[in-house]
Amino acid sequence: MSYPSDSSPPPNSVQRVAFALRTTGWVCFWTQLVLAVVSVIIQLFAIVVLSPGTAAKPGATAGMGGGLVFALIGLGILGFSIFQAFRYTRLARRLKAPGMARPSRAETMKQIRLGLTSNLSGMAVTLIASEAINGILLAKAISQPRGFLASSVNLQDFIQPVDFFVVLANTHTIVAHFVGIAGALWLINQIYKN
Repeated sequence: MSYPSDSSPPPNSVQRVAFALRTTGWVCFWTQLVLAVVSVIIQLFAIVVLSPGTAAKPGATAGMGGGLVFALIGLGILGFSIFQAFRYTRLARRLKAPGMARPSRAETMKQIRLGLTSNLSGMAVTLIASEAINGILLAKAISQPRGFLASSVNLQDFIQPVDFFVVLANTHTIVAHFVGIAGALWLINQIYKN
């Protein structure tokens, strides 16, 4: 349900909420977008390096592949969350513009809840990815050969630098989802502020 359109300026409480939506929307949008782009670049690099054609030992990256799948799902959800942050700015414009039908509080809360839910689910999936990847790294660290002069030393048994890139990409994705969660919670607080 929308408020009837009129040419009078919106009340101060609506202007305050519109300002909060606009500011939070742009901060979340740009922060999440930058972190997502960096994470995608790192993930693509890791996928190219960890592809089966370049791996010396097929079993060495099998677990990492499962973690990468969850990480990519988390990035996909982050893309939707970025879109939701942009929608906050459009919602602010509709609230503030005279002569347009203003969205109701319930409609505004529905959009914020959708953004909050997408960020929470994206963070959960990305945390599952991090657990899988960190488990593989722990297994690699525990099973590393102790002697460098041993004849059966395989470099794939050691933790590789690309493994840390994957952890870094997941950390960026988690931080991006956290920014979206914090923004949505702050907006809910602003809407119900007296």
